[in-house]
Amino acid sequence: MTNIVEYQKQGSIGVITLNNPPVNALSVNKGVVQGILDALKEGDHDHHIRAFVIIGGGRNFSGGADISEFGKPYDPGKATLPDVLVYMDTVTKPIVAAISGPTMGGGLELALGCHYRIALTGAQIALPEVKLGILPGAGGTQRAPRLMGVGKALDFMVAGDPVSSEKAKESGLVDEVVSGDLRAAAISYANRLLKADQGVRRASQLTAALGQPADAFFAAARERIGKAWRGYPSPLAIAACVEAATRMAFAKGVAFERQQFEKLVKTDESRALRHLFFAERQVGKIPDVPAETPTREIKSAALIGAGTMGGGIAMNFANAGIPVKMLELNREALDKGLGIVRKNYAATVAKGRLTQEAMDKRMGLFTGVTSYDDIKDVDIVIEAVFEDMAVKKQVFEKLDKVCKAGAILATNTSTLDVNEIAAVTSRPQDVLGLHFFSPANVMKLLEVVRAKKTSRDALASAMKLSKAIKKVGVVSGVCDGFIGNRMLHGYFREAGFLLEEGALPQQVDKVIEDFGFAMGPFRVGDLAGLDVGWYIRKRQAAT
Repeated sequence: MTNIVEYQKQGSIGVITLNNPPVNALSVNKGVVQGILDALKEGDHDHHIRAFVIIGGGRNFSGGADISEFGKPYDPGKATLPDVLVYMDTVTKPIVAAISGPTMGGGLELALGCHYRIALTGAQIALPEVKLGILPGAGGTQRAPRLMGVGKALDFMVAGDPVSSEKAKESGLVDEVVSGDLRAAAISYANRLLKADQGVRRASQLTAALGQPADAFFAAARERIGKAWRGYPSPLAIAACVEAATRMAFAKGVAFERQQFEKLVKTDESRALRHLFFAERQVGKIPDVPAETPTREIKSAALIGAGTMGGGIAMNFANAGIPVKMLELNREALDKGLGIVRKNYAATVAKGRLTQEAMDKRMGLFTGVTSYDDIKDVDIVIEAVFEDMAVKKQVFEKLDKVCKAGAILATNTSTLDVNEIAAVTSRPQDVLGLHFFSPANVMKLLEVVRAKKTSRDALASAMKLSKAIKKVGVVSGVCDGFIGNRMLHGYFREAGFLLEEGALPQQVDKVIEDFGFAMGPFRVGDLAGLDVGWYIRKRQAAT
């Protein structure tokens, strides 16, 4: 057996350790899955072994399947995860999964195939396949409802978000939560099972409990999921598989699940979401900025402008626990901007997505100021004023005079030349673009615009900040419209031509929204502010 899966005997317990860093992905072609199967078979045929523990080497149990293998042929001589789970259902010796760290997708399905599960406090557990346009394809849609109950399992898989080990225990996914030495705790737990003669407990032999008429429940679920996930096929397929768990024998339900998985993995939606998964991880790697580049500490921030964008950007800092000052020279405009921020938070509280206590804490991190002198000590300043070069230059001239040495000076411009803005300062190495997308407190994309003289440490600090405020930072060079708006330029131009030819804005939007976009171009314009586009058109009029 290779070191990628290690098998050791500890008394009467066979301990199977996954060693495939960084996340112990269940690679078929690298032999991880085959190694698990071989270890189980060895222990199953050894009369000295009475129970098993499966544990992850390093910080987590398993992050799931190796996504890079999706859609590619597997080595025909090697076992797949479904093969292992089928075999596990024949083993008569208790198998304990010892869960730690992020345990996702196929990793959790492996744990669900075990007879018992213990988890380290702080572990994060999820079946997030929906975010890749697929569904759990190794019995997850059949085992989870049998362990959690139908309603909870459906919501868990359709959301795809991780839950803590403590919440997983409450829902029935985990049997015990432990702290300290997980390996020792798992071996102790297995020995207790043997002492109590508890035997095996297979999820496949449990009943998926619903507690209400199935027809009405699944009809309502399909309607709700269809509205919330318009254009995405996998959430409805998950619902169909969960329904199969309530109506079919386990083996038939697994076969149905596999059919759905094979169908989804070939869809354009899944291909696109998998591309996005890898792309989001790739953008953090900047060829000439090594990972060990020193970064500047950002413990305080300031926004210039309390309008829609300024307030939305500021909310990201408060959400991350970073104190933020909002500067507006006009007190009335400042109060209006702070009022909109408060209203946005209150709406989130009303929807039950934020507690009043959390809102009060975040609002407590806001300070409204009316003088540039009040922001002289902050670590980063983001300008969010009118999309007009002359106005922005005036702002940066003032920032250059008042801000402390080493502060990052950022512009939220969507199209203007950041080199030209940086040139009015005595510290162009500290200047870059941080272009947020509207609504800035919601949209995940953040364009980090690297000007000609932006220093590597300033750029690395901005990318680190993007993660801290839960954005996907993407580095762009200086060009008209950077990446997002440059990409959309032709799209909006053609929409404008349609207006000139007699179409109404709502007609154009309807076609685009029926195609699958969340918003049509004119609805987007209304949300972002038509003045933004007007400023851009004025600037481009000469050409």
